[in-house]
Amino acid sequence: MSRGTRGGGRRGGGRRGGKAELPRKTCAHCGRPFTWRKKWERVWDTVRYCSERCRRARRDKGIVGI
Repeated sequence: MSRGTRGGGRRGGGRRGGKAELPRKTCAHCGRPFTWRKKWERVWDTVRYCSERCRRARRDKGIVGI
């Protein structure tokens, strides 16, 4: 049997769906789509930027509180 065909182990074993089924949003700064991350689990409704860099760039332009 070749590697990766049994379904056990770390990669893809018992998971269903995968990244395709995670919620998505569009970054308010760069416009790129980004997906839900575990660290955003409790604050997903308030997440607006795909990265810290985009969040800082938006703030530095003087647009605060939008």
